[in-house]
Amino acid sequence: MAEYDDAITLRLEGIRKAYGVGTPAETEVLHGIDLILKRGEFAALIGPSGSGKSTLLNIIGLLDQPNQGKLFITGQSTELLKDIELTRLRASEIGFIFQFHNLLPAFTALENVMLPRLAELGHPNEEMRLIAAELIEKVGLTPWKEHKSNDLSGGQQQRVAIARALVMNPALVLADEPTGNLDTKSADSVFDLMREMNKTNGTTFLIVTHDPRLAQRCDRIIEMVDGNIASDKENLNVLKIGDNNTHIS
Repeated sequence: MAEYDDAITLRLEGIRKAYGVGTPAETEVLHGIDLILKRGEFAALIGPSGSGKSTLLNIIGLLDQPNQGKLFITGQSTELLKDIELTRLRASEIGFIFQFHNLLPAFTALENVMLPRLAELGHPNEEMRLIAAELIEKVGLTPWKEHKSNDLSGGQQQRVAIARALVMNPALVLADEPTGNLDTKSADSVFDLMREMNKTNGTTFLIVTHDPRLAQRCDRIIEMVDGNIASDKENLNVLKIGDNNTHIS
């Protein structure tokens, strides 16, 4: 492997994944994936259903393990890590944004944002409350911070999810169809917010999307087909924040 470069957030080397290994139904779904994401990149992962995007995202997020190959998060090899070590690395270096938010309905917006830090420490304190409140402010939800998540709109809930993903100051955020459940206006608002957080914090984003309009607003487009990376190129026509006259509201 090449010497570690601190400008690299994610490195995949020859990642393969098969299910039903050793049985007649054995099926390989990832066929030797090589990928590098540098610090501060904002990339889209696209491809048809069944192309391996979700499997790859689960492996990058340390929710599943490859059968072969190596994965490095901020230079840390994951190959020999035990489950508890993988959990710690995931919690400290990776943030997740899902299509359906996964917020706890009994908790307020502020409490939902605090959850990753609460899980790490075991009890709330003033520091984590202040950090969560600052992120709530950044995503434009201070007036709603004490509202239960079920009382928020879909776009507001997704902004809470973005704040939660950033509360541990991760190096990498994985977003799985983060706008797939939103109307066009809310989707644009949420997307602009992710771009703003990427620019402000220097956080690397990898966004799985079926929406070609949103993919075209990413700096890099990685396309998967049949378990392989079919193309990976810089998007020279990318629309930057504000170019489409959308605003966070």
